[in-house]
Amino acid sequence: MHAPVSVVAYFADDPTRTYQLGQWLPVLEILHERHPVGIVVRDPASAKVLAARTSLPIFTVPTLTELTGLYEELDPDVVLYCNNSILNFQSLISGRTLHVHINHGESDKQSMASNNAKAYDRVFVAGSAAVQRHAAGLLEFDPERLVRIGRPQLDLRPDPLLEPSTRRTVLYAPTWEGDAAYNDYTSLDTVGREVVLAVLAVPDVRLVYKPHPKVVTSTTPRVREAHHDILALVDQAARVDARAGHRSILSGDILAIMPDCDAMVTDVSSVGLDWLYLRTDKPIFLTDRHHDADRLRQEIPVSRCADVIDDVDVAELTALITARLVHDEHHLARVAMRHHYFDDLQVGDSTVRFLQAVSELVLLRDRLLEERSAPGAAGTAITA
Repeated sequence: MHAPVSVVAYFADDPTRTYQLGQWLPVLEILHERHPVGIVVRDPASAKVLAARTSLPIFTVPTLTELTGLYEELDPDVVLYCNNSILNFQSLISGRTLHVHINHGESDKQSMASNNAKAYDRVFVAGSAAVQRHAAGLLEFDPERLVRIGRPQLDLRPDPLLEPSTRRTVLYAPTWEGDAAYNDYTSLDTVGREVVLAVLAVPDVRLVYKPHPKVVTSTTPRVREAHHDILALVDQAARVDARAGHRSILSGDILAIMPDCDAMVTDVSSVGLDWLYLRTDKPIFLTDRHHDADRLRQEIPVSRCADVIDDVDVAELTALITARLVHDEHHLARVAMRHHYFDDLQVGDSTVRFLQAVSELVLLRDRLLEERSAPGAAGTAITA
């Protein structure tokens, strides 16, 4: 027999995607103090990676038979999903629990509002921007499923990964190419090399290159080649000026890097919105690989408070970054945009909302089961 578990965090994918659940682990450990949490993993290799990062109990169930057997034993109140893996549907078979999608970031990528949301009893989202995204992108979707909790990861204060520096630090944090063309927002293969050269030419600068975890393991030739070229450029710059502190960081939490940076160049991804929340007073540069300024402004609201980069003239970008480090004309616009994405939440509020939302669902599930087992209620379905 296993120890009692009230909340399951379900993860079905391979180790290259464990970063999705990894960012939730500290938050789940806080939840564990209120409602016992267990992690259910389908891939033994992923279980090994996650076990090195948390003390929460991990259950490895490769087959559907093992999964259903485990759920019968644990009888969890709530199952949390940090992505939309196709194997989530095997977990959704369980009709005695409430299923909640919590995602692994807040961004304007098309994948953030898909029909997959209809499979879950609740979908936890950051704020009003996410609510609008679902309303605009989906047909016949019940907005009552959406619960605005903010982004609890942004309440955490991980140990810094950068040494203190008197130089102005510019972070280049590109995303990966996605699983399909519609979800490809990376700048690596279009302007990545030029961005790095432009940043390195800024006076008194320290460049930090921190790509998305999937970039490091990418098998897409154009992305892999650009990534390796950038690593070489950063290494060369570090050798030429060892005191500058230029470096590439290929693992670890990007939230542990942001507090020590003065500006960031990134793509359409959750990273830009994390920066908007944590570093509202610092400039952001957003790339546009599709060269469609009108579309970007309409679909990616954060672009309205950033300098947008499509094609790169290295000298012009160097001058722009240098100017923004001195005078940031988009600051007030970012303050307003932060409210659009994250409501009025301050550091600490998201975790409180998350814990409260899960607790309410635990109570709801118990009440619904009691109602279903009441005399005369045989066959009544659980609705949430």
